[in-house]
Amino acid sequence: MKKKILISLTAIFVISAFCIWYYVFQYSKTHHRKVETENAIIVTPDQIVKAYQNNEQAANKSYLNKTIQLTGLIAKRDKDQAGHITLTIKSGDPFTNVFCTLKSLVNTSTPDSLITIKGICSGFLSDVVLNDAIIVNQNKEN
Repeated sequence: MKKKILISLTAIFVISAFCIWYYVFQYSKTHHRKVETENAIIVTPDQIVKAYQNNEQAANKSYLNKTIQLTGLIAKRDKDQAGHITLTIKSGDPFTNVFCTLKSLVNTSTPDSLITIKGICSGFLSDVVLNDAIIVNQNKEN
C-alpha cells in the first residue's frame, strides 16, 4: 500500500515538474498577446487617468487587461531594470500620468513630442500602467 502511494506521489511530482517546465520555458515564449493586431479602446490620457482616479474598480472593469490606444505628449523617456524603454505620457493631472513599457527596443521621440501608443492596461499605481506597448505613430514636433 505504501509503495503504491509513493509511486503515485512520485508520478504526480514528475508530471507537475514537467508541466511547470513546459509553461515557463516553452509555452510562455511562443504564446503572447499580439497588441499589433488587437482592437483597442481609444481614449485620451486625461480620460483614463480621471476614470481611475474617480472609481478604480469601475475603471478596472473597463480597461484592465484590455488593449488601450492613446495619443499624448511624452513627459519622460527612460529604461527599466530589464532594459526596456519606458515612456511617461502626460495627462491633465500633474501628479498622475500614463506609464508605458515598450514591447521592443525602438527609437522614440524626445520629451514634449506627440505620440500614439497602444498597450495592455495593467491597472493603476500612482500612474496608469500600460505594458507590451507599441508605437502606432510618432510626430517629431508638436
